[in-house]
This record gives sequence, structure tokens and C-alpha cells, in this order.
Amino acid sequence: MPKITSPYFSFIRESQGASGVARAGRFHTSHGEVETPAFMPVGTQGTVKGITPAQLREIGPQVILGNTYHLGLRPGDALVAQHGGLHRFMGWDGPILTDSGGFQVFSLASLRKMTEEGVTFQSHLDGSPQFLSPERSLEIQRNLGSDICMALDECPPGRLERTKLEISMARTTRWLARSRAVPLQPHQGLFAINQGGTHLDLRRSHLAEALELDAKTPFQGFAVGGLSVGEPKEQMNAVLGEFVQELPEDRPRYLMGVGTPEDLLFGIEQGVDLFDCVLPSREARHGRILTSRGKLNLKNARHRDADQPLDPDCACYTCRTFSRAYLHHLFRCGELLGFTLNTIHNLSYTVGLTRAARQALLENRFPVFAQTARARWQTEEP
Repeated sequence: MPKITSPYFSFIRESQGASGVARAGRFHTSHGEVETPAFMPVGTQGTVKGITPAQLREIGPQVILGNTYHLGLRPGDALVAQHGGLHRFMGWDGPILTDSGGFQVFSLASLRKMTEEGVTFQSHLDGSPQFLSPERSLEIQRNLGSDICMALDECPPGRLERTKLEISMARTTRWLARSRAVPLQPHQGLFAINQGGTHLDLRRSHLAEALELDAKTPFQGFAVGGLSVGEPKEQMNAVLGEFVQELPEDRPRYLMGVGTPEDLLFGIEQGVDLFDCVLPSREARHGRILTSRGKLNLKNARHRDADQPLDPDCACYTCRTFSRAYLHHLFRCGELLGFTLNTIHNLSYTVGLTRAARQALLENRFPVFAQTARARWQTEEP
């Protein structure tokens, strides 16, 4: 199997869990090292909603995401390039991953038309037609200057019938080959995305096709896409339990769009290195708080005069400084500060969970760590 040849990228496995599957690693990029497993907050439009880069740095995520589709539309990738790239434009000096726009193939299905050449979208902003091909997706990402670029894929819905899924998967392979030919900036790396729904044999055949391309010019990482898009959770977990460990061991393994605490622990147990999801920040804006004791609904009246932090085991700015009573008050009043403080906590908890899992892997105590976390979610009152 080919090794990463780019001077800007390397991946080292530092520890293997007792199962021989879960692992801690270290992934090097031109904007810094990423200690894995790691959770990556989503910054769709060049910002993680509701918080500043300084607040993000205190939380401590190592990678954040930008959205190729949205940034390509507004403010436009050419403008971002004129301002020195996305790192400088948004004031973030750590690693950035940009998605390909492939998820919008799924989420904006009513606004797009797909052909072999690419996808024509009806812009959600003004209705104008916008064309996204494998080449155009990477041109946008090249202009944005992200560290990790994703190849454009077709992300099918979770319950798509097998024959249609096979057609979709074959198109993603052809698009991957076209993506491979697009030149990027020297510091940028390209991840391949695996599809195949919940069919293990399709996942394996799609991986084999990607590895044929990888043998010629190595990808810097491999992502598992097309999960958590409507399929039953049990089917998703069954695929992950069999498939993740078959991805190349010497590259980061990225599970796309999955981010509940339960899913993070399960993914780490299967050998996943990188995760992303909008869930922590989205839940925060709706008053749903993630804690070491399970989910807390800040809207509940029992928090009206509660003089305690959201999570007594959390050391984030929100938990160090404010009571549930104050945060309940902010939420009931619709104050924007409440959204910010809730987001700081939810991201701190989620990033902290993967950081603690990494430490447990390095100290060879991950099974006990995972068992204890699950027991607390199920038995203790948040």
C-alpha cells in the first residue's frame, strides 16, 4: 500500500486499544498537528455559529470545517482567495477541512439536477443556477486554501434501493478519478469518500476502486460518507463495526456527519479518527445541553432557580461562570448571549469527550472509560 508522499502530511498511529481496533494517532498538516481521535466543529459559512475564533481556541478543537457550496456562493471563493485564503479571512490559524458540496446533493435534492458532468443547483439565495462538478468543487477548495479537501461525491439517501445505489456509487468513483487530476495548492491534501449505503459488499467494492486510484497517487485520508442520512442506527453501526478497520491503517479515517456522544464512542471503538457534526452547536441554540450525565433541556422549569452549572464536571467558561438559572433566563428571553454560552459548553463537552477518549487510549484504559461514560448517561440525572 502506498505511503503518503506529501511533505505536508503524515499520519502516525501512537496507540492501539485493547481490542486492536480503536486507536490514537497524530496527523500532521501545514497548519499544525491533529491529535486523534478528534471532533471537528462545523463552520459552514466561515464561522462556527455564535462564537468567536478566540472562544474556539479556548475550547480547543484542532480542525474546523468550511462548506464549499455555501462559501462558493457567498462571499465567493475568488474573494476569499483575494483576502489570503480562508484561514486569514476568518481569523483561524489552525487546520481547516472543506467539504466538497456533496452533502448538498443530498440535502438540496429538490433544488438540483444531476448529470455525469456534475450537479446544477438552484441557489437557495436567489434561485440562480449554479453548477458544481468534481473539478469546480476542488477549484473552490483550492481558492479557499483549506488543508484538507474532499472529493465531490454523490451522497444518496439512507433507504435508496440497491440498484440505484450502485449507479450512484459508480458515479462517485468516476468523479473521484476526475478529482484526482485537479491540481491543488502544495499544502493541500485530498481525502477520498467511500459510499455504499448499508451494504457491506458495496462499501468494500467502492473502497477497492478508490485504492486502485490511491496506488497511482495516494490520498491523504479516507472518509466514510452516506451514513446518518435516514438509515436505522443499527444498520449504520453494523456497517461501521465491519468496515472501518478495512480502511488503510496509515491514513486518517474520517466518519462524516456523525456526532452524538454515543456515536463518537462507538466510532472510536471501530477505529475512526475524525468526526464532524453540526449537532453540538445546533442543539445548543435550541436549549438542549450535552453533559457527562446525559442530555439536559434548559427550557425545563426546574432550571429556573438552579444555582449550579450545566455540568459540574465541565471546566468550560460557561460552567465556570454561570448558573443554570441564568442560562435558563437567557434562553427564555431569546438573548443571543445564551446561544453563545450554550454553544461554548456543548462544543467543549464534545471536543473534550474525544480528547479524553484519546488519553484513555494512550493509557490503555479505553474500554473502562467508554463503559463508565455510557453508564453515567443512562443512570445519572443531568
